[in-house]
Amino acid sequence: MPVVNRPTRRTATPAAPATHRRTARLAACLAVLLTAAVGCAPQDDTDSASGSGSGSAKSSAAPSAATCTKEKLATQTPGKLTVGTDKPAYAPWFQDDDPSNGKGFESAVAYALAERLGYGRGDVVWQTVPFNTAVAPGAKKFDLDINQISVSDERRRAVDFSSGYYDVRQAVVALKDSPAAKARSAADLKHVKLGAQVGSTSLDIVNDVIGPDRPPAVFQKNDYAKTALKNGQVEAIVVDLPTAFYITSAEVRDARIVGRFGSTGDKPEQFGFVLDKGSRLTSCVSGAVDSLRKDGTLARLEKKWLSEAADAPVLK
Repeated sequence: MPVVNRPTRRTATPAAPATHRRTARLAACLAVLLTAAVGCAPQDDTDSASGSGSGSAKSSAAPSAATCTKEKLATQTPGKLTVGTDKPAYAPWFQDDDPSNGKGFESAVAYALAERLGYGRGDVVWQTVPFNTAVAPGAKKFDLDINQISVSDERRRAVDFSSGYYDVRQAVVALKDSPAAKARSAADLKHVKLGAQVGSTSLDIVNDVIGPDRPPAVFQKNDYAKTALKNGQVEAIVVDLPTAFYITSAEVRDARIVGRFGSTGDKPEQFGFVLDKGSRLTSCVSGAVDSLRKDGTLARLEKKWLSEAADAPVLK
């Protein structure tokens, strides 16, 4: 140490301790940098996927059964499942304009889904939600909505959809003595005064498949479209096929199903549950729908509540 304490003596000997000090400082700095790098490094995908954040790319992965339970789901009201639908609630999707009675295809599907997620019948709260409100952008006051709403890429920009719970076809209904009742193809309907519900796939069929030579009448609800048909304000209306069967069998007895349309794309048109955009419930609801389809529940409910489409000719 005496040599080190003589700064005026310049020899090669003190250079080694200085070098060691610089090396030690460099090592310390590197250690700090490596620690920071580890702290900022991306986390393992498995860990990030298990987080509760919604709307991430990982959130679409199949959830575990443990996370899709009544106790874990972040619903509007803890322990309750708030389900929206329009009013009137039409047959055959609902019965007696009462979604809560479990009768009708969509009411039955909603309760089957709730049960699959661990909710009892008394845990399901029904809320009136107009069709257009359900698919409009913005935060929702319901957990999910079931109202014959077709899944589409355009609507996905504003809301989330579950897996499809029903494969649907669109159909044309006309009064029996109307010239429209004789149509055998989409081309035969081009000169017909047509009507459909606003914002619906039925209206898309009118505009994109039939392409009428005059603007169709657009109605806020199918109920208004049926009234217009009975009153002669339109010659034919386009609705989904089960609704067409119900209209002609129970509501407008002098009307008939002119025909139905086949699939217009690579995938069949499907109805899906609507959820808030980025909802933390979406993957769990889709998983429940998939399980209901896989075990045959959806098929059994469809057979019980919806008419067969065998008698409806396909419009070319």
